[in-house]
Amino acid sequence: MSEQRRVVLGLGSNLGDRLANLQAGIDALAAGPGIAVTAVSAVFETSPVGGPRQPDYLNVVLIAASSLPAGQILRRCQAAEAALGRRRTVRWGPRTLDIDIIACGSETSADPELTLPHPRAHERAFVLAPWQDADPAACLPGHGPVAELLARLDAGGVRRLDDQRLHPPAGRPASQVRDGIGGGTD
Repeated sequence: MSEQRRVVLGLGSNLGDRLANLQAGIDALAAGPGIAVTAVSAVFETSPVGGPRQPDYLNVVLIAASSLPAGQILRRCQAAEAALGRRRTVRWGPRTLDIDIIACGSETSADPELTLPHPRAHERAFVLAPWQDADPAACLPGHGPVAELLARLDAGGVRRLDDQRLHPPAGRPASQVRDGIGGGTD
């Protein structure tokens, strides 16, 4: 395996129990070896972007340390989505769970199966707002500071939900994970 690097994942859900779906996704990603969750943003409710008419999303950004190859992380994300009943029938359609790899260290890739960093992350307030929440000093490789990217966008459809909380992945005390989950008070 290669050295540890910072991995940024965007999670979203707009079908079923959205909060429970996000929690299940975080738990699934953290359950296997090779992905150590270091921070999870607060929960944000966001208006859908593109695709058919659909319900609003709940979104979070998860930051982890991993030495896994990006392709293996992608397979873990897809397995978590499938476990929650994700069906890929309509492009940008509603989903129980969507997990995107936003950045994988400084790795770049033009592979159509996994483009790194995510090719539209710099345009998406629903990614940048939670990412800034989880890491105010974050930078998107090739694009610059997340705070500056977010300041250029219309974030009107992005609302932080301070009354919605996620919990640390199983076996991880809240004190080991940034305030976005558990709030450090679990």
